[in-house]
Amino acid sequence: MKLKRYLWITILTITVLLGIILPGRTQQHTSSHTLFQTSTFSALLTGIYEGNTNFKELKKYGNFGLGTVNYLDGEMIGLDGKFYQLKADGVASVIPDSMTSPFATVTFFKPQTLINLQGQINYQQLQQSLDQRLPTKNYPYAIRIQGNFPYLKLRSVPKQTPPYRPLVDVVKEQSIFELRNVNGTLVGFRTPKYMQGVNVSGYHFHFVTANRKTGGHILDGQFQNAKVELDTLSNVEINLPKTAEFDQADLEDSKPTEVNRVER
Repeated sequence: MKLKRYLWITILTITVLLGIILPGRTQQHTSSHTLFQTSTFSALLTGIYEGNTNFKELKKYGNFGLGTVNYLDGEMIGLDGKFYQLKADGVASVIPDSMTSPFATVTFFKPQTLINLQGQINYQQLQQSLDQRLPTKNYPYAIRIQGNFPYLKLRSVPKQTPPYRPLVDVVKEQSIFELRNVNGTLVGFRTPKYMQGVNVSGYHFHFVTANRKTGGHILDGQFQNAKVELDTLSNVEINLPKTAEFDQADLEDSKPTEVNRVER
């Protein structure tokens, strides 16, 4: 009886120790203030719309982020550990863990800075105001803006089928949505110019409503008394696709003019 009791105590002790030691490695692969992305934006530009990183794996690297899903089937936004697909009809739905992504940027969001922008400003003014307040432009930033938005102009893109066309051609068929006096959250990143091609240089935002019913990629908007939370990202990790399409793609030219046409 005593032997059995000691055996159970030993098993319990080992279980507790393993629970202390292992979670950081098995459940979370990336430390705080790290930008993790799968593939590169230049690969997406060329028409590489299939990846091999699923969302179960992606969640190990972040609970906050944006990107797209396989076949370029709409936009993607990650918020509070849940990831949503924002399809071409504007409808948002939870992404299953088994779904894969050809391009995503995520982090474990831990804001370090709060910026209050008084009054009503447009999207261009928002970016200019943030640029003036950043301590440096040499790091990537994760950005969250919550509240009521007087006006937002959003887009999403339709699902693609092979042979895949370049992204600059696909966005000619994008769906445009306009929302007014809507509550929700903007999830975004600002990446330095030297990361052009690896990611989108400058600001990149996706939006989802507070009820998680609709959203999309931000093209324009009006922001009233915006409260902006920033997380400075001092580490960058990239998981490149292991596919024949990526092996054979010409990614030498970052195509800044195409990025502007696609994102803005």
